[in-house]
Amino acid sequence: MRYYEIILIIRPDQSENITHIIDIYKKIIILNKGKIYRLEDWGRKSLSYAIQKLRKAHFLLMNIKATVPLIKELERHFKFNNNIIRSLILINKKSIKKISPMLKIKNDNKKIFFVI
Repeated sequence: MRYYEIILIIRPDQSENITHIIDIYKKIIILNKGKIYRLEDWGRKSLSYAIQKLRKAHFLLMNIKATVPLIKELERHFKFNNNIIRSLILINKKSIKKISPMLKIKNDNKKIFFVI
């Protein structure tokens, strides 16, 4: 198993359904014997440029431990989920559990931070 960092950019009109989207991907990861080390909801942010005529989007960050077939499954879900504008999956050398710099900036606003 490898360590991965996943960033999801979600349509801004789906901000109310973020907990549902998080639950779906948590279930997929856990059912496939993966482990979630960090899950952060960065909230709504402005995009640098318009994507699909959208100027804002909702951002999520996940650090997980998973197998390659699980990552392929997640990529497939991200690709066919119309609510996800962009996704990025990076390989890490170790698990990351501490709070991200992006959330440290927003920590004054009491954003959601999960350490699992």
